[in-house]
Amino acid sequence: MISFRKVVTAVAATALLAGSGLSPALAAPESDEPIKLAMNEWTGQHISTRVAGDILKRLGYNVEYVTAGYYPQMTALQDNSITATLEIWSSNIGDNYEKALASGKAVELGDLGLDPIETWYYNDAMAAACPGLPDWNALKDCAEAIATAETFPQGRLLDYPADWGTTNVDRIAALGLPLKSVPAGSEGALIAEMKAAQASDKPLMLMFWAPHWAFAEISLTPVELPPYEEGCYDDAATGVNPDATYDCDWKRGRISKIAWVGMEETWPGAYHFLKHYTLTNDDQIPMMKAVDQDGEDLDAVVAAWIDANEDRWKAWVAPEN
Repeated sequence: MISFRKVVTAVAATALLAGSGLSPALAAPESDEPIKLAMNEWTGQHISTRVAGDILKRLGYNVEYVTAGYYPQMTALQDNSITATLEIWSSNIGDNYEKALASGKAVELGDLGLDPIETWYYNDAMAAACPGLPDWNALKDCAEAIATAETFPQGRLLDYPADWGTTNVDRIAALGLPLKSVPAGSEGALIAEMKAAQASDKPLMLMFWAPHWAFAEISLTPVELPPYEEGCYDDAATGVNPDATYDCDWKRGRISKIAWVGMEETWPGAYHFLKHYTLTNDDQIPMMKAVDQDGEDLDAVVAAWIDANEDRWKAWVAPEN
């Protein structure tokens, strides 16, 4: 039996949504139980989650933000300790994601829309010094443009910090490039080098990833390495060098959303919304910069995005034809 409280809540929300032009059939809060959204360890995930959750709040839903470990949240999804988590990177979740789905107690909500890229990037000064880029073969003849006293005559590839793990030593050897991997001390050191190189118009090539707020203020272009092929990490016969592994780019991952299996029945409108909710690199990067670099308040940054993109998120609420 539906409680009087739930009827009142739904009626009030329907009236509110009717005034905003939204679809009450999908957006009215069918239950006043909290939708618990996972908050993981990084700013981008906070933004992805807060944009979705704050829109749901505007639609009248009861939303709670729950701090959750990246791996443990896959178990928490299975009993609604967490209702949904919205930025899962296939490159670093291991088999935990598939195990959650295989349990029958979690369901995939589709891709978030972010385009995850990990590869070698170069700045505008390097583009000028090595006009054959982005083709990786160009590095055979112009690596000295990024040589240092430490690496000369080899060019320096500024790599991830050593404790992050890297396969670039193998990749450089497999591709026969006159480069040397030099680990950065930290993410901050990577950023500092990018800023310094841009300020002094000095060529730089480094291992980096997107989406990241740095792209909002630093021009970086990915090197076009030989495309990833299944097997090129462990089968020398695969890839451009028949005698070596890692003779290819990084495998491109996906960033997906996943929910407790009971969400659709308990909150069908919210479930519909989260399935259709997307966020792109171009959406997230300026917001990350505003929070991480400009010191703006996360609440204010998210609210501004929601206000500026009302037509877009209303489409995620509207019923399908």
